[in-house]
Amino acid sequence: MDLTKKRPLLVVLVTIFLDMLGYGILIPIIPVLLGDPTSKDFILPAYFTLNQGYIMLGILLGSQSLVQFFAAPILGQLSDKYGRKKVLLVSLAGTALSYVIFAIGIMTKNIPLLFISRILDGVTGGNISVAQAAVADISSRANRTKNFALMGAAFGLGFIIGPFIGGQLSDPTAVFWFNAATPFWFSVILSMAAFFLVVFFFDETHKSQDENLEVEWNQSLGHIEKAYTTPSLRSVFTSSFMYYSGFSFFTTFFSIFLINRLQFNQGDIGAFFAYVGIWFIITQVIIIRYFLRDADEKYVLPFSFLLAGIGVFSLFAVHSTFSLCIIIPIFAMANGITMVNITSLISKSASKDVQGEILGIGASVQAVAQAIPPILSGFIAAGLTAESPLFISGSLMVLASIIFIFFYRTKLKAGAKGLFTQAD
Repeated sequence: MDLTKKRPLLVVLVTIFLDMLGYGILIPIIPVLLGDPTSKDFILPAYFTLNQGYIMLGILLGSQSLVQFFAAPILGQLSDKYGRKKVLLVSLAGTALSYVIFAIGIMTKNIPLLFISRILDGVTGGNISVAQAAVADISSRANRTKNFALMGAAFGLGFIIGPFIGGQLSDPTAVFWFNAATPFWFSVILSMAAFFLVVFFFDETHKSQDENLEVEWNQSLGHIEKAYTTPSLRSVFTSSFMYYSGFSFFTTFFSIFLINRLQFNQGDIGAFFAYVGIWFIITQVIIIRYFLRDADEKYVLPFSFLLAGIGVFSLFAVHSTFSLCIIIPIFAMANGITMVNITSLISKSASKDVQGEILGIGASVQAVAQAIPPILSGFIAAGLTAESPLFISGSLMVLASIIFIFFYRTKLKAGAKGLFTQAD
């Protein structure tokens, strides 16, 4: 394949990297704003208790995914109607604007602006599902898992560099004018770089656009109904929901866990997530590409779900940075394998002309799974302990494995009608 044919994939991968780099930069910052009263960047007003800060943190993190639940299917349909490129551009521009608003919110200690920022990014931030559709457009059944693994590698690379940069950019001891808002301004630059990359170098991958396609604006709830009433995919989406719910419980409060148990600051948190990202890259580029490239998703997922859950439970034994570094590779590899194989299995279950919609349905399921747990995590952490969401996280991942083993039909019906038809 010549470079011209490879260019859409290369542009998508670079765009994902830049976008995830921008998102990764934020990871060390957001938890300390509302959950670490010892930090100089703590902006929770004095009349709020720390438990109320936990609740607010959970709602803030969940608001984006809750809005994205409704928006992602619409973006998927719009990308089928108008093409991947136009929707990617709108999405990246919205993400850049959301970072501007968040930075202003930090500088002015205006918590409502933080919520407005996350809601805006929820409306326009469905670029990953559109990027997945673009990759699916140019992938054959033979190389689809490999290409999704490359997407995962770009995603992971952003998490290697992003959190580390975020920790450094928020540290005034490195440069005197650095503060908690600085990483967000840098993320604006990265989002705009991705925007112009798509403008000038991305060739449209969806050639069969239908501008007469009628967009169903309330399709998100219908997607959930489709996901769980289609026999061939019900167990896949149920397992996906359980897994991503567990992962969301983990990501929402693990930074607080690190702050409380190991006294991490945002620089430490950034370095930690960079370490996790390294293992994601190893998983995507080496383990999946060379050791699991011919493995069938339906045989891999039960084990990767289970291993991810065991990895979470193992974290309760952590009482030093050394023990954390020993456990994390297993956890990161299990999650890297799981995420790639879920996406690949869902994509293989639909014909090429509806990839945007099928991946939009998958994104809807994932968005619900990422919206509900953060909100619940805040109340659970406030009512019990800040470690309680991690116990729920591990339990849900193990449950995902059990559901997949007992309910998944090992062969999708090639003659399934409508949306869920097996691609040639």
